[in-house]
Amino acid sequence: MMQRTLFRRGALLAQKAAVEVSLLPMSAPLQPRLDRAMSSVTIPPPKCMLRPLEVPFRYLFGPGPSNVPPRVLAAGGRGIIGHLHPEMYEIMNDIKKGIQYAFQTQNNMTIAMSGSGHAAMECAVFNTVELGESVLVAVNGIWGERVAEIAERMGANVHIMVKAPGGVFSNGEIEKALAKHKPVLFFLTHGESSAGLAHPVDGIGDLCRKHNTLFLVDTVASLGASPIFMDQQNIDILYTGSQKALNAPPGTAPISFNERACQKMFNRKTKPVSYLFDMAHLSNYWGNDGQPARLYHHTGPVSGFFSLRESLAILAEKGLEESWRHHKEVAGYLWKGLEDMGLKLFIQNKDLRLPSVTTIAIPEGYNWREMLQYIMKHHNMEMTGGLGPSTGMVKQMGWLDNQCREESTLLLSRLSH
Repeated sequence: MMQRTLFRRGALLAQKAAVEVSLLPMSAPLQPRLDRAMSSVTIPPPKCMLRPLEVPFRYLFGPGPSNVPPRVLAAGGRGIIGHLHPEMYEIMNDIKKGIQYAFQTQNNMTIAMSGSGHAAMECAVFNTVELGESVLVAVNGIWGERVAEIAERMGANVHIMVKAPGGVFSNGEIEKALAKHKPVLFFLTHGESSAGLAHPVDGIGDLCRKHNTLFLVDTVASLGASPIFMDQQNIDILYTGSQKALNAPPGTAPISFNERACQKMFNRKTKPVSYLFDMAHLSNYWGNDGQPARLYHHTGPVSGFFSLRESLAILAEKGLEESWRHHKEVAGYLWKGLEDMGLKLFIQNKDLRLPSVTTIAIPEGYNWREMLQYIMKHHNMEMTGGLGPSTGMVKQMGWLDNQCREESTLLLSRLSH
């Protein structure tokens, strides 16, 4: 009864205040402003927005994004909940465990970035490197080039090791550069999609520890398709993207930091250059900092997290070893079919080929753009050319889990002739 009386009294006071405000004389300068605010719009609704959304179906045989399976699409289509709801936190906790499995790590500081693989790339560099510090980047394709530019933009002292697209750095070459430049961070791409290369990783983490350097590895194109063992291989920071072999929509990017990386990034002299990618805030948002409450930092991609959680669940059900085996086996069918037709694969050594992205050397006398346009126009299939240093050298064919089927290889090999 008391609550009803207080509610009525509050409502009457609010009504009285509104009436009093409406009776106040309006100043002369205010009236024209209100008139202008209420005047008719001068820009009409665009005609394109009055048509229904149309999205054509494409067979996505490029290096990503990949065709998303119905189960993952259905997960992303579930009703939205608040990004700070307890149920959302539980889903994020599931995602963390799924990433730990996919990365083969026990790292507590494991999250999914709100953004594409580039978001994780920048997060890794921004949080572990400060102005003027030395960074070493292995460049044998576009992704090394990107990391070098990111580090330069935030003021690092960047040193690069360069090889032609598809080139492999020996552990001896890497140790020599580590000793010379004494970097706080060394970057290597495990799955260099622009060349179709799966770069060996064994032993490099040990070298980085010897030289007090953090080892950062990009697995955007390789995770789920090619073996990687974060803890066993002494990788300090590892990241990937949702849209490749994980078969989720673009927009989330798993990343993990071990204790060595955490010591560096949480004992900085200066704050990271990005507020959005500041791990001091993100670690709380993901419940990794030991604090009793998760505070608002940004609005996470709720539907994207639903999809990512489902894709990681599918990977867990299938098993990592089976996923690796399947990608390699089916890619092998494609490689044989292409070579039987006389086409030359860009990576000659089978052990160094990336199972998720096959690169074909562009035959002499052919225009790669015309080839790709013909395939899209007549067969509704997306493939891509090279990127960065490999532009004009290769045609990329994505082999990303949902498309990774033996029957697809027969169709693709015919189209690639």
